[in-house]
Amino acid sequence: QVQLVESGGGLVQVGDSLRLSCAASGRTFSSYAMAWFRQAPGKEREFVAAIGWDVDNIYYGDFVKGRFTISRDNAKRTVYLQMNNLKLEDTAVYYCAAGVTYVGPIPAEYKYWGQGTQVTVSS
Repeated sequence: QVQLVESGGGLVQVGDSLRLSCAASGRTFSSYAMAWFRQAPGKEREFVAAIGWDVDNIYYGDFVKGRFTISRDNAKRTVYLQMNNLKLEDTAVYYCAAGVTYVGPIPAEYKYWGQGTQVTVSS
């Protein structure tokens, strides 16, 4: 079993930066692929980024356009999402997910999920 807890969300303004964290507990964190998804009001769940146990294996959603960076620190059992130049449309609940080997945008491939952290971007 793996438990995931997101943190770092909050209220920011357009153009600000924010770093989300996902702390994992349980066995073999370093062997899991990790991902971030988000859910905005009135929209379906959207893939943001994923990173494998090999940190060179990274996959980003098309909308990111260089603004977001995913990283992980296996020693700290934590995955991060650095978000820069935030826009109004980035407002959403951001969820952390963990899988076995899959590194990509399909939610069903991830076995464990956190409860989410709210990110609100205002003008």
